[in-house]
Amino acid sequence: MSKHRVGDRRIISISIPEELAVRLDRSVGKGKSGRSATIAKMIDGALNPKIISKAEKSIKPAKKDSVGVRIESDTMGDLEVASDRYYGCQTARSLINFDIGNDTMPRGVIRSFGILKQAAGKTNVALKQLDSDVGQLIIQAAQEVIDGDLDEHFPLRVWQTGSGTQSNMNTNEVIANRAIEIAGGELGSKKPVHPNDHVNRAQSSNDTFPTAMHIASVEAFVHDLLPSVRALRNALDDKAKQWSEIVKIGRTHLMDAVPLTLGQEVSGWVAQLDANLRRLDFALDDLFELALGGTAVGTGLNTHPLFAQMVADEISNITGLTFVSADNKFAQLAAHDAVVAASGALNTLAVSLMKIANDIRWLGSGPRCGLGELALPANEPGSSIMPGKVNPTQAEAMTMVCCQVMGNHTAITIGGSQGNFELNVYKPMMIHNLLHSTKLLTDACRSMRENCVEGLEPVRENINQHLENSLMLVTALNNQIGYDKAAKIAKNAHEKGLTLRESALELKYLTNDEFDLWVRPEQMIGPSVK
Repeated sequence: MSKHRVGDRRIISISIPEELAVRLDRSVGKGKSGRSATIAKMIDGALNPKIISKAEKSIKPAKKDSVGVRIESDTMGDLEVASDRYYGCQTARSLINFDIGNDTMPRGVIRSFGILKQAAGKTNVALKQLDSDVGQLIIQAAQEVIDGDLDEHFPLRVWQTGSGTQSNMNTNEVIANRAIEIAGGELGSKKPVHPNDHVNRAQSSNDTFPTAMHIASVEAFVHDLLPSVRALRNALDDKAKQWSEIVKIGRTHLMDAVPLTLGQEVSGWVAQLDANLRRLDFALDDLFELALGGTAVGTGLNTHPLFAQMVADEISNITGLTFVSADNKFAQLAAHDAVVAASGALNTLAVSLMKIANDIRWLGSGPRCGLGELALPANEPGSSIMPGKVNPTQAEAMTMVCCQVMGNHTAITIGGSQGNFELNVYKPMMIHNLLHSTKLLTDACRSMRENCVEGLEPVRENINQHLENSLMLVTALNNQIGYDKAAKIAKNAHEKGLTLRESALELKYLTNDEFDLWVRPEQMIGPSVK
């Protein structure tokens, strides 16, 4: 055995059957990150069976799959792919090289890739850059991607090349092989449809992935998030109107303050959501701009001069949304400020929802030893040991969602700041986090509305008791007897356990009739003059 060394490695020669060597190269490739690394892991696994890498596990099923395998090839060589999969060599290679975590590419991104590939196919046919028969096969296969019929053929992780190249090629391979199947051809043959030459025509991963990012974001905002936030806003607005006559004590610094109505308090929440809806609408303006047509660095190399505008129009036709071709493709590839801004709008929404949810659970605290001014719906038992306990579970779920959204925004902010020259390579993480935040907020707003807000009821007895006991009603006397005397009434009442009336009469600052005339909570809920 040779004892030559390279660094901390010893070079040895082994002999394996040629057929096995060919199959090994097809499965993992050559070089230290392929054949050598795999053999080393197999030896290590034999010596210590407990240590088996995830990558090794991912290779074995394809060889033993009952449905068999086929050979797919790319510029790096051949690989075995399960014969019932539409994806090809680059996707299979990515599964080996990026076996990181369990986060797969979001469904919204997969659908968006189907949309843009179909739009590109239609546009290339219209511009006579693609044979019409090939184009129709691409269009038909892309529709199945759009509809979700081929989702199981998109297994790639979020944590891959920062440009999203693997997911772009995953889409190209799936559409090409499905189109080949429709045409009656042989999967993996790249005839009559080639994943690069036909499906990816006039495109680059560098402009398709950001285009998919924007399409997915806009669809999630328009179809899911905005309706959910509006529904929550409207439910709160209904409560604000219903409770417009209920006078309660206000609180600042968590301490007693002057009165307002319960309706006024809730109207503040409604106004917050109104402002958030405006911010989300504003964020959409930038997301409607598409990078497609910029190809590798933003110049549009290998595209027809009319491609960018026509493909954006076609995407608008497919989605029913007002997408446009971005005037400057360089910015669309090198930076993702639109995604950062959209995440910022989500972050602000999370801040507002955190405040609203916390107010609701504070007002519902008790029911007997807290504020107890709101009765929260009893949706489930609140304790495994304390019978009859009811907790503000919807508010708690909402606040956890808000924390996650704020964390997602931090990652998006950092990723967005890391564009270098002509490309930002944090694209998959950024869109994963943005769509994750959007989904969480969409569902949390719906759940909060259905399971909490719509069932909220005021506890008038507690509201009235807190109002009558508050020393801050003395503020109504400021314009009558002055701040200093009013303060003495409040302090005297607090120290001696008196009511404001009893304290005022004891200090002889006003009469009983004057107290009745001037200290009237229902007249303290808006502007007034002496």
